[in-house]
Amino acid sequence: MGVNMQTKNKIIFLVIFITFSMFVLLIANLIYNFRDYGVKNIDAKAQALAKTIEHSLTSQMVTGVIENRELFLSQLEDLPNIDKIWLSRGKDVVDMFGIGFNNEIARDAVDNEVLQTGQTKRVITENIFSKSHYRITIPYIATSQGKIDCMKCHTNAKEGDTLGAITITMSIDDSKEVGITTVTHTAVIALILMLIIVFLINFLISPFLSLFDEIKKVMNKAQSGDYSYRVENAQGKEAKDVASWINGLLEKLEITLDAIDSKISIFLSDNLSEEKDHLINVKNTVDRLSDVYRFRKTIEYDESLEEIYLRLAHVLKDKLNIKNFNFFESDTVNNKIEVVYTQKQMYCNIVETGCRADRTNTIIDSTQFKNVCSSCDKCDDVNYFCIPYSISNELDLIVSIYTDSVKETQRIREIIPYIQDYIDSAKTVIVSKKLMNILELNARTDPLTGLFNRKYLEDSISKITAQATRADIKFGVLMVDIDHFKLVNDTYGHDIGDNAIKIVAETLEENTRESDIVIRFGGEEFIVLLYNCDEKSVESLALKIKEAFALKKIPAGTTTISKTMSVGTSLYPKDSSNIRDCIKYADLALYEAKETGRNKVVAFKPELLKQ
Repeated sequence: MGVNMQTKNKIIFLVIFITFSMFVLLIANLIYNFRDYGVKNIDAKAQALAKTIEHSLTSQMVTGVIENRELFLSQLEDLPNIDKIWLSRGKDVVDMFGIGFNNEIARDAVDNEVLQTGQTKRVITENIFSKSHYRITIPYIATSQGKIDCMKCHTNAKEGDTLGAITITMSIDDSKEVGITTVTHTAVIALILMLIIVFLINFLISPFLSLFDEIKKVMNKAQSGDYSYRVENAQGKEAKDVASWINGLLEKLEITLDAIDSKISIFLSDNLSEEKDHLINVKNTVDRLSDVYRFRKTIEYDESLEEIYLRLAHVLKDKLNIKNFNFFESDTVNNKIEVVYTQKQMYCNIVETGCRADRTNTIIDSTQFKNVCSSCDKCDDVNYFCIPYSISNELDLIVSIYTDSVKETQRIREIIPYIQDYIDSAKTVIVSKKLMNILELNARTDPLTGLFNRKYLEDSISKITAQATRADIKFGVLMVDIDHFKLVNDTYGHDIGDNAIKIVAETLEENTRESDIVIRFGGEEFIVLLYNCDEKSVESLALKIKEAFALKKIPAGTTTISKTMSVGTSLYPKDSSNIRDCIKYADLALYEAKETGRNKVVAFKPELLKQ
């Protein structure tokens, strides 16, 4: 209410000041105009009277009755508002006719000035509480022009000389009284109007000032984040309408903000800090949700898990300003941990020793317990902060963050909800990519032997050929087949046949390198692509594999059996510039081995194409 009164007082004071200023200017203008009008009116009367006296005296002089001028002047003094009238003779007149009656010479300095200059002189004596007078002294100038020639009587004067002057003093009290009365009445009327204006303004603005004070109080609370206050005690229809609109808007705003804040926040983890202002909370929540949504939409189009982890690393580096961290995948079924992203360097021996954060499913913070994790054997100069996130029942993601100060570790602890938001949004995409990888691996892998299958060869042959051509790499191609495999199935059954196939796969894997590609082509046939291998090495390795398989014992119920294999070979790019053709050539060589006695290695020769 104090603010309201202060505003009202300011407005009323301003209105009074403006009204009073107008009142003062009005009165001043009125006084000036009345005075100016009164002076001009008296001046006009005085000049007319002076002219009349001049003509009368001239007539008396011509008619010879000038001696009666004193009686004439005294009669004029009886006119209303005329105080005194006297004549002052100039030097030429005094020299010629004397000083006249009652010393008709200059009585004071004003008379002397007029006689000397020949200029009319006016003197106003104004008093507020006593009488006021107006004096005018008018010169008589010698002239030979007009009806009367002054030079005929005043022979010693010349044209333009001042012959004399007449002084008239008049009372201006009547004009002053009229002016004072008018100004007084005007002042009273203006004062009454000023009071009426102040009263009306006070009456009109009080409701709006009260409304303004309420709005200011409500807006001040809203500025601090409290939207529960409402405009109250509104007076007048307009003020009540405004208060109703504002209250309705605030109520809608409060309800909407609470609803948005509560409904949107379920998509995110806990806030970093709870602001008092719901509007700021909603803005922050929407910003976070928007960032997470864009991240989610982006990773949905990434082709591999590596790209997703790179995208997540970009968020941690650029958005959350985390400089040193690593990502680990934990296979909870097979108890296997794999490093999937390294930002700077590996600090933890997590792959061999396991992860404490994953095992305990709790956040590990080295600033709380030094050397809390035995896996971090290179963490003497850094603080580590390990956070486990459950992606699925079979997969956990561990984010290990390394800092060089306790303060930075505290900051990391505060932004964990942000990291949680991004990982939560990525969970389904990571699981989907994992399933796709598993499905793709199953589709390209032989379930009996675990080797790549024919589909893998079909999908990869063009890429392998392009890489070999670009890098000028040689490939040896082996086509392997078990001799008399059908007899094994017919004699011992398909289970024993499967055992024989497994033994072949085992033999091939034992005698090849990691860079070589072993494929179960179909049935009992296998293909081996030997990376960067010359002709001599191809033949040597083929013989080694054949001999190693012949020594293998294949379980067959309560006994074991031994089998042999035939191998056909070709060489890329010696035999063909297309690996696909080299596989066909190796198959022809295998057929030749079968036809010529089996249990042997046959290299492709162009002659085989003619058979």
